[in-house]
Amino acid sequence: MMRIRFQVKKQILCLLFSCMLFAVFTTEPVKGQNAEMDVKVQSPSAILMEASTGQVIYERDADTKRSPASITKIMTLILIFDELKSGNLKLDDEVTTSAYAKSMGGSQVFLEEGEVQTVETMIKCIVVASANDASVAMAEKICGSEEAFVERMNARAKELGMTETHFCDCCGLTSDEQHYTSARDVALMSRELITKYPEIYRYTKIWMEDITHVTQKGSTPFTLSSTNKLLKQYEYTTGLKTGSTSVAKYCFSATAHKDGIDLIAVVMAAPDHKVRFADAKTLLTYGFSVCSIYHDANTDTLPKLKVKGGVEDTVSLRYDKEFRYLDLNGQDMSGVTKKWELSETVPAPATEGEKAGEAVYYLGEQRLGSVDILYAQTVEQADYGDCIKKVFLKTLL
Repeated sequence: MMRIRFQVKKQILCLLFSCMLFAVFTTEPVKGQNAEMDVKVQSPSAILMEASTGQVIYERDADTKRSPASITKIMTLILIFDELKSGNLKLDDEVTTSAYAKSMGGSQVFLEEGEVQTVETMIKCIVVASANDASVAMAEKICGSEEAFVERMNARAKELGMTETHFCDCCGLTSDEQHYTSARDVALMSRELITKYPEIYRYTKIWMEDITHVTQKGSTPFTLSSTNKLLKQYEYTTGLKTGSTSVAKYCFSATAHKDGIDLIAVVMAAPDHKVRFADAKTLLTYGFSVCSIYHDANTDTLPKLKVKGGVEDTVSLRYDKEFRYLDLNGQDMSGVTKKWELSETVPAPATEGEKAGEAVYYLGEQRLGSVDILYAQTVEQADYGDCIKKVFLKTLL
């Protein structure tokens, strides 16, 4: 009996050892599919996103609500650029500093009550020096009060799907527990800012720049120094915003561009400023090592479709947008094909902007994605008079 048990144990041990050898020699981490095995960051919350597609490449505890400190100002900047786009605000418009704006502590450019600066100068103060006083001055310029501006910030966050976010101020200085966001939500608002308003890079790439305080005391030069030290540590850096308080610790939303790819790396609650910059650089370096983008600008000519029962016999088409696909697995994208999925004939009416079909992209048998094909014009349904007119015109030809 003892001998039989020993033989059984020996067979089990051999089987386990064989399984271990098989695992060692046949498994290999695939980049992009298991980033935890490729990326090591110290920050408790982090996320890496490709900007054009919004695809997440890496994440770590990305949905935990955390105090954001000054990366709050990313949303403040979105609202400023929304106003510029709408025409309600111009870069050379003047902004007057209130007593309340002047009273802001933390990061500031020491604006005086009654001091007037242009919108563009205020943007530089917010982006480069993370100025709380300039942020509040702009909030008051746009909405009349910081409270009203914060309401708009929260509404905009909801529009962007930032489900783990609530703002209590426009600069992140508050220690209110109800002022929070997540790494994922920071990436979402960062993506909105850089993709919708790429002109932000004119300011986020500034390392140092002088402004002039003009008050009743006279003119005084003041040097803005960037809080984003990654601008000098990583050559592909394009932005975006740092933040730190005793509650939030050290936060950073970093953006970088290389070989046509834009990445967003967000770290939150890093233990010190060195870790936040090191973690961001680690994420960005990893991202550029595994990412490649297939891009189709969709400038080719689409066929016209026949229209049945319309005032016109055919209808023109257009693509809804360009196509981008993010590959993380080193695939050869030169073999990508595009297939139009369209009907030969469509019934009237055909309305401009409505979907007519799809352009579907394949790599071999793998479906990568699609872009809608839309009607480029409206073709109304023909009435009896239109039909008579068509018949008459055909008899003349």
